[in-house]
Amino acid sequence: MVQAQLFSRIFAGAAALFILLMAGGGHAEAQAAKGWQLCNRTSYVIEASVARYEGQGVVVEGWKRLRPGACETAMDGPLRPGIHYLFARSSIAHRGGRKIWGGDFPLCVDTTGSFSVESPQDCSAMGLEPRDFRPVLIENRNVWKTSFTETEEFSADEASNAGVQRLLADAGIYNGNIDGNIGRKTRAAIGEFLTQNELSEDTTDTDLIDVLEQIAQERGRNIGLTLCNRTRNRIWSAIARRRGEGWESRGWWLLESGGCARVVDEPLLTAEHFVFAEMMEEGRVRTLKDATDPFCVSRTRFAINGRANCEASAHRTGLFVATPPAENRRLLYEFFERDFKEPES
Repeated sequence: MVQAQLFSRIFAGAAALFILLMAGGGHAEAQAAKGWQLCNRTSYVIEASVARYEGQGVVVEGWKRLRPGACETAMDGPLRPGIHYLFARSSIAHRGGRKIWGGDFPLCVDTTGSFSVESPQDCSAMGLEPRDFRPVLIENRNVWKTSFTETEEFSADEASNAGVQRLLADAGIYNGNIDGNIGRKTRAAIGEFLTQNELSEDTTDTDLIDVLEQIAQERGRNIGLTLCNRTRNRIWSAIARRRGEGWESRGWWLLESGGCARVVDEPLLTAEHFVFAEMMEEGRVRTLKDATDPFCVSRTRFAINGRANCEASAHRTGLFVATPPAENRRLLYEFFERDFKEPES
């Protein structure tokens, strides 16, 4: 796979939040572990994806979670000196939308969970999404360290402290500075949080960050689009919405009876949203009654740009239902038995 021809650039002009610093194997911190070490010197919980050349392709893996102040091994040694790739995003626990670090080399990722994939030329063919990675030149076979930093020059301890402050703010408990200095106001917020959640005063910073992130994530679930299955059968679901100047349809999400899936994890705008669902009942398909809006769907996991000439692109046309408008940046859409037609013969 030729690097220059792998993809056309998809997210032109994406801003980088983090500055990436690269160092060889001479530092004591790096000598403690072998392989490619990623160190988080920011106040954000970071999820990172790395990529390497293997054979004629590029293997992409994710997501490696990095607590503020921590270092983790993203790729075991021995390393192959040469160009590797790195992309990172902040945890959904943080307010203000996801912060990203990227470059200008698009590769395919699974945004919904852990993955390892040889990046194809067409991300949507595998139900993946493109993200712009930054090249990282690794020059040591044994160990290499890459550090994420913010404008503030945090040490490891300061980054951990700042991470606690930011997550306290994300959880709605703290409204002070995110500066890495644990003063009276921060200590009071930590004490209040520990008391509210019946946690010991001896709770470690690591455990505190983990619990804070979980609670901030729950608070953040009040944004985006969630689909829920209120029927007694299994449902396959998809969505469609405006993306830039055009349309995009995306699927599939399998909804077990009583189950839900958060299919958009960013604040919803006022643009229209549409949903599609097929219910399997005794080997027969039931489709939505009031579906009138055509979009493209595929037999396998998909992300399709445009809504015309579906069959010409080896897709099929599915009829979607318009959702109610989003309220306060979020929407919960529930599928009920009454929403589906009688089974097709």
